[in-house]
Amino acid sequence: MDHPPNLTYRSRAVRALVLLHEEHLRRFIHTWRRALAASVSLAPSDDPAYASLGALGQHVLGAAGGYMVWMCEVLKLPDPGIRPAPDAAAIVRDAEEYMEHVLERWRAPLCDVSSELLETPEYPSRWQTRYCIDAMLEHAVMHPIRHAFQLDELIKALDNASAT
Repeated sequence: MDHPPNLTYRSRAVRALVLLHEEHLRRFIHTWRRALAASVSLAPSDDPAYASLGALGQHVLGAAGGYMVWMCEVLKLPDPGIRPAPDAAAIVRDAEEYMEHVLERWRAPLCDVSSELLETPEYPSRWQTRYCIDAMLEHAVMHPIRHAFQLDELIKALDNASAT
């Protein structure tokens, strides 16, 4: 992965997690595009994030922006200026452009956050689970990994079904 230029952070942990988030969000979009091309069907669910592949793309990309907005809010940092994700239909067309916007807005806000602020205190997330900044960064990295894994599994199952 090519790292964006001039990334300097007070905390090496923050730098690592910002870069890992970028790497895995890009990988999710690549896998999601493969799932769209293969016409993968998601399992029926009451969760609106699984209503369609478009909804899943909107969920993952919207969450990516939301994690940084939350971290800036709880750390009392300036608003990173991440706009809301396009709707489920538009995200299919605009995913890469929106992803680049989110990733660009992820790079600078945490540059001056010290390692001491990563572990304590904990703050309630929007879904009420309590996270320290380090845990939210790790959650933000794992979120696209988990969804890419799910899509990879569905693509493999589709490939295996068509091979038999």
